[in-house]
Amino acid sequence: MATSVETGHSPRPDARPEPRSAAVVAAPAAAQWHDEPAPSASEFSPGIIGASVAVLVLFVAAWEWLPRLVGIPEFILPPASKVWSEFLRMLANERLLWHAGITTLEVIVGFALGALLGVVIGFVLGLSPKTELVLSPYILALQIAPKVAFAPLFVMWLGYTVYPKILVAILIVFFPVMVNVLTAVRTVDPDMVSLARAFSASRLQIFRLIEYPASLPPLFAGLRIAATLAVIGVVVGELVGGNMGLGYLLTYGEGQGNTAMVFVTIIVLTLIGIVAYAAVVLAERKVLHYLPRAQHTAV
Repeated sequence: MATSVETGHSPRPDARPEPRSAAVVAAPAAAQWHDEPAPSASEFSPGIIGASVAVLVLFVAAWEWLPRLVGIPEFILPPASKVWSEFLRMLANERLLWHAGITTLEVIVGFALGALLGVVIGFVLGLSPKTELVLSPYILALQIAPKVAFAPLFVMWLGYTVYPKILVAILIVFFPVMVNVLTAVRTVDPDMVSLARAFSASRLQIFRLIEYPASLPPLFAGLRIAATLAVIGVVVGELVGGNMGLGYLLTYGEGQGNTAMVFVTIIVLTLIGIVAYAAVVLAERKVLHYLPRAQHTAV
């Protein structure tokens, strides 16, 4: 007769398995990743960092000397040294940091509100197929409509304030986040949900322990895309109707024929986008630390 290794006694033939909670049912879905090593604080070796810096140095050197060698006028493509001088001038005379702060604030607010709206709508549509059938044509039409066309309308409604730029950013950020969350909820393993229901899990427990954790990796993938799109949305709003922000400086530099000023503004906008993207990546690695390192991409 088989005996229990732990107690030395044979199990009772009429013994029933102890009931398990929904948390125990959902645990394997998350625990299967915990055996993998957590990603290190930095995945970039000194050699990779050095190669990246070398590429940057070569790019700046080519930017500085190649236009002169091929005879490109400075008013078309100013050298890197002139762009740097213009950057210092804008810091002193054009309130560059103040305009950059306005744009950064608009990006943060637009990204946060657009992502929140996308998450909520994505979960609602994913958990309610009938609601998706009712609302999906209108959401799709809103996405197809060019966002640039909304910017003048928002300016007429709200004036030359920060609100039109934030609204354009919300419209651009909303769709990729919503689609990723909706797809994640719809692709949850139905057997896992059925098993949780067999153990008397409530609808809230199924969402909290199964559907919500399964949606996090696609959600952060959407947030990566949205972080860069938020900068685009804000700049579009500032170009159409703005009297402050980096988009306004772009228009001002164009009107003055100051190519170096335009380059400085573009570089600052790029840095804002890189910081926003890096913040999302850092948050993703903190929240999804249990995933295998291979599932975290460097870009």
